[in-house]
Order: sequence, then structure tokens, then C-alpha cells
Amino acid sequence: MDAITLELERHRFASIAEEMGVVLMRSAFSPNIKERRDYSCAIFDAAGEMVAQAAHIPVHLGSAPMSVAAALAAGPLKPGQHIILNDPYAGGTHLPDITLVSPVFDGAGELAFVVANRAHHADVGGRWPGSMGLSEHIDEEGIRLGPTVLSEAVIEAITRASRTSEERRGDLQAQLAANLRGVARLQSELEGRGHAVLDACRALQAHSERFMREVLREVGDGRWSFEDALDDDGLGSGPIPIRCELSIEDGRATVDLRGSASAVRGPLNVPRAVAVSAALYCFRCLAPAELPSNGGYMRCVEVLTEAGTVVDAAYPAAVALGNVETSQRIVDVIFGALARALPGRIPAASCGSMNNLTIGGTDPRHGGRPFAYYETIAGGAGAGPGGPGQSAVHTHMTNTLNTPVEALEHAYPIRMVRYARRVGSGGAGRHRGGDGVVREMIFEAPATVSVMAERRVFAPYGLAGGAPGARGSTRLIRARGGQEERLEGKISVEVEAGDRLIIETPGGGGYGAPEETDAESA
Repeated sequence: MDAITLELERHRFASIAEEMGVVLMRSAFSPNIKERRDYSCAIFDAAGEMVAQAAHIPVHLGSAPMSVAAALAAGPLKPGQHIILNDPYAGGTHLPDITLVSPVFDGAGELAFVVANRAHHADVGGRWPGSMGLSEHIDEEGIRLGPTVLSEAVIEAITRASRTSEERRGDLQAQLAANLRGVARLQSELEGRGHAVLDACRALQAHSERFMREVLREVGDGRWSFEDALDDDGLGSGPIPIRCELSIEDGRATVDLRGSASAVRGPLNVPRAVAVSAALYCFRCLAPAELPSNGGYMRCVEVLTEAGTVVDAAYPAAVALGNVETSQRIVDVIFGALARALPGRIPAASCGSMNNLTIGGTDPRHGGRPFAYYETIAGGAGAGPGGPGQSAVHTHMTNTLNTPVEALEHAYPIRMVRYARRVGSGGAGRHRGGDGVVREMIFEAPATVSVMAERRVFAPYGLAGGAPGARGSTRLIRARGGQEERLEGKISVEVEAGDRLIIETPGGGGYGAPEETDAESA
């Protein structure tokens, strides 16, 4: 297939995945999906290998193939059937991320494609509102589903488990609508072009594999290592080292994470799917934008993990934060190793935390209706050889937006009093790291608040002589007495009306020695 046709086919498939995402976003009930766009959509072939993805959430998309594989392994898919799952031990990430898988059949009744989307639900039960707290067992984190045929009974089970049942039902229906759009579009392609559509898939995957092999050959053969650490698990264990041994040989990369810490008591453990997703993201970043994001390039990267470690969770390990925090540190250590392989090309560490905030309670404005709110908060991007890091952006394994102040205040009994760039939090250097943000809010009703964040102990590293970015912090000012409390990085607290929460997120690391800037300006 010639280059022009390949590019047309690439965009044809990607546009279907993007259209699925638009349907999901516009149909969803929760601000987390509708406003923050915490969801992802992709297309797979009959064997479960990715064909195309929309430009959504990296931690979702790299792990989604394992959820699709689990759905295919559960039994032959049937027309009109949809498989739902969120089990972290079956290709999932953490329990709030619910995946829906739907088959697409050709005119002869043969399975031709699979479409899937994954969306983060603001609450799926468990001990803490938002299903994100200092859990010690997976069963504390909410309802867990292995590959299951979607039915009204399953939807009822999910809505009963959640504190916000109406919102859950609406978001699940939005996921179904998105997959139905993908099925319809692919069936139209099959009807119009027959098996030429399948030939295009195989050609795109083969092209992507060749492309990535050439990218890795340009890096050159060698072995490099890097180590960083998570602050703690919130329950007394820390620091938690994450170690990467990277090797590249003849256009293939091996990422060995087996030297990382054993599983911890708290919820920072990640399923293997998340570790694989983080590695794939890093190597996708090495390639030009023209690389088709599909299963072809994924064939070039092997990830080695050991079951029972913090990067390969086994039942019943708690995993709620692994998807959002440990994934970021895995990225940091892989990029750290790549910086040694490619000096002068890789940026310093970004903020390294999704700065997770969950709030739950009852809303007096709506007759005491339960609510559960979840968001991740942006930070600073690491500076690189080409320039400073961006400020106030979501980086690496997250790719969401912020929740607009207007949407937040409309939906929840919360008043935002400050949302600003955290000036000076980026690391100094020839190129300065991006600044984090300050998010300050007042609660207008009693609530349970959980802040689950990293980079409160170990700062985001600088490179080539650049300084680290500033560490994050969380403070609570009580309305009664005005006393200010500095909170731990991972904590759940009860708040009263009038209490004020201030979250300052980490900045990115700087790049290059600061004195180089002075010398140049002189």
C-alpha cells in the first residue's frame, strides 16, 4: 500500500474513534466525563490488536488491549452483545475506569473488528466517596467486574453500588451510545469496501511496526538504567523505589521493571496493564506524530514485570492510586533511562502526580441529594533542550482538561476562590520548568474529602544541570477557629461548611545549568 493511501486509511480509522469520543462526551452526565473528558475510545481487529485510537488518555489506551483480550477470552462475542469490565487483574486500570467492548461483524457473520471505550466514573462504591482512598484491599475500592455481558441487571448492580446512581446510569448509557456509533461506522465501511478494510488494517499495523523499529534503530543498541521513588503509600510504607533497566537491540526495546519495590499495603500498586501502558507511551513519544498509534508499534516494546511487585499487582492488592500516580513514576524512570541513551533530547521530569481530589457528601441545594466529585489537577511540565516547560498542564499519563469553575460550582456545593498559576514552582535552569497551579476552594456543605497526590517528598528531577521543580502541598483552613493544617500527601478528611482547601501542585524540573543563561545574557 502506498504512503498516501496509508495516511488516508490511518485518518479514516482514527476519525471513527474520535467520533465515538464525541458521542460519549456529549451524552455523558458527569462533569468528569463531559467537561474533563476522562475517557478514551479505540478500534481493534478480531484478534484484539489495536487498529486506531482517538487522542485521548494514554494510561487508558495502552492498557485497553488487555481488557479487549480478556473480553475475547471470556467466550465468542455475539452480534448485539456488549462486554463490560473494570477488573484490574483482567486488563483494567482501577475500578472507576469502566470499559465497554462491542463486536463488529462482516456480512458473512465473521468477527471483523472490536470497538471499545473506557471512562472514569466518579463513584463506583467502596469505602470512600469517589472510590479513591487509602484502601488496603481491592474490595474496599468499589464494585469489581470481570468480563460480563452488559444487561439491565449489571447496570442495576453498578448503580446500586454507587453513591450517585442516576449519574452512573447516564454515563453507562453514554458509553453504550459511543460504541454503537463505532459499530455502525465500521459496518458501513465493511459494506462499502468489503475485505479491503481488513487489508488496510493489516497494512497500517505492519507500517507502524516498521516505523517504530527504525526509530529504535536510530537510538542505537545499548543498556541504560534509572531509578526514582514514590513518596509513600499513605499507610506508612515509603519511599517506594521504581527501577528501570532499558535495553535496545536491533530495533526492539526491553523495559525491565522487575527491580521495583514489592507490593505495598496502600493503593499505589498497579496492574501489569498500567505498567505496559506507561512504557508504550514513552516510546510513542520518541516517534514523530506521523507514526500510526496501533498495535504494530506495540510489538516492538517488551515490558518485564514480576507479579507481586508494585508494578504488577496481584489480587487482592489495592490499586486505586496506581493508575494515576505510580504510572507517572514509571514514565519518569523510563524517560530518565532514555535521557542517558539520548542526551540532549529528553525533557526533565514533569510534575509527576495527577493530584487526585475526590469530594463526596449531600447537596443541600438539591434536597440532600448525594454527590461525588473527582478531578485531577494540572501541574508543571518539565523543561527540555528546546525550551521551557509549559505551566498548568496535565502531563504524561493523563490528558484530561480541568473542570471549569462554572461547571463545578453549578454541579456541587463548592465555591472556587482561587485558581491560578503557582508562579516560581518550575525548576530553575537554562530552560525553566513549567509552573504548577494553585486550586483553592471553600466547601458550602459538610463533605468527605480525599487528596491523593505524589511529589510531596521527592521533587520532580531536573536534567543536564537543571534544578528540580517545587514539591506540591495541601493545606486545610478550618472555618471554626481559622486554624491552618498542612496535610499529608495522601489523606481523607471530614470538612464542614466554610472550610477552605488549598492545593498547590508540583512544578516541572528545569533543563540545563542556570549559569548558562547568565553567561548567554552577558
